[in-house]
Amino acid sequence: MSWGLIAVLAVGTFALRIAGPVLRARIHLSPNAVRLLGLAATALLVALAVTQTVYAGDGFAGWARVLGVGVAGLLIWRRAPFVVVVVGAAAATALLRVAGIS
Repeated sequence: MSWGLIAVLAVGTFALRIAGPVLRARIHLSPNAVRLLGLAATALLVALAVTQTVYAGDGFAGWARVLGVGVAGLLIWRRAPFVVVVVGAAAATALLRVAGIS
């Protein structure tokens, strides 16, 4: 990769990051647009999580991973501490894999 390209990417990144504070007073969005932008960010994160859960490489990741993430979701819904969520999901996935459910 050339140094010129790296410099262009660095300047572009800085420009995008500084544009928010600089343009904040000049651009006004309606409350409906602000709400829709929040929903769009949530939808993007959910789509990323589902994709990473269901797919590994070119194919299906296996039921153990899907059910492990489901256990994590259930523990989060029950307001379990973060450590319990991580250990519970890992344990569920490991037990399913030991049982032969990949």
